[in-house]
Amino acid sequence: MTMPVNALSSALQQMQSMAAQAAGGATPAAAAESGAATTGSFASALKASLDKISSDQKTAVSESQAFELGSSNVSLNDVMVDMQKANVGFQFGLQVRNKLVAAYNDIAQMAV
Repeated sequence: MTMPVNALSSALQQMQSMAAQAAGGATPAAAAESGAATTGSFASALKASLDKISSDQKTAVSESQAFELGSSNVSLNDVMVDMQKANVGFQFGLQVRNKLVAAYNDIAQMAV
């Protein structure tokens, strides 16, 4: 179950490509050919990441409830792994939010 790692590396790759585009290091055509996010897709990537975090949390809660009710097809290992995946995803989302707020504050405090 390496889905969160793939999602994290994908998000990191998208952020790096956007930073390169912002710095003028890559043209939009080169970024599109390499599979990186293009201009205007940051909001959709962010929404997809938040939806994934939400679905992971819902899955963890539902498996936890199924285990508590004594369902025979849910093991404690699965519950703990899903809870940790949800926690890591939430912490990742929280850190992204903190970076976005810090960047917004930096921009808001710039002298025009």
